Amino acid sequence: MVHGRPHFNDDVDQLLLNARLRDELEPFRDESLEVINSGELPTRVENEYLASMLAWERAPVLPISRWFQPELQLPRPEQLSADELNERLWSTILALYDQRIVLEFTGHLSDPELYCLISRDILPSLEKKLDRGRSFLHWQCIDPNLDPEIWLRYYATEEERQGWLEESGASEQLPPSEPLPYPRPLPRGSI
Repeated sequence: MVHGRPHFNDDVDQLLLNARLRDELEPFRDESLEVINSGELPTRVENEYLASMLAWERAPVLPISRWFQPELQLPRPEQLSADELNERLWSTILALYDQRIVLEFTGHLSDPELYCLISRDILPSLEKKLDRGRSFLHWQCIDPNLDPEIWLRYYATEEERQGWLEESGASEQLPPSEPLPYPRPLPRGSI
């Protein structure tokens, strides 16, 4: 019995898979395929990368609300008591997490404000629905570039605050650094 034979079969299988993946990606060919240097990557790693590219290209673009069965629809906030809104907010946060969506930068928002942001901005947002494996879609509930004052006040480290001041050339004072008014222990996910 030759001991190297199973390894040889795996190498052949990986090369055949590589050829099939490259053929299936051909209609989507762009510079992202050019950055792969086949000589530097093990074929198995290259195949994982190509398979993830193919999954991205084939993934449907859907409103996040339609990632759920049945579709996730939230009642209008004024239809809910404060307790009902809080309960519905947390069940929605956990449902989003189950779909591998994590929320970031939420501590400056009250429960009704976060509920409205999820209902108005996140659920209708068109996103690629991927089998994300181990990765998460990170939804930042603030854009530091569009609203730097909130980011500087609640989220930026002292180093980030000083860097922002230097980069922006702003002549005004930085807002004071403050604790979050609505800290939440949200479920976390890795990138």
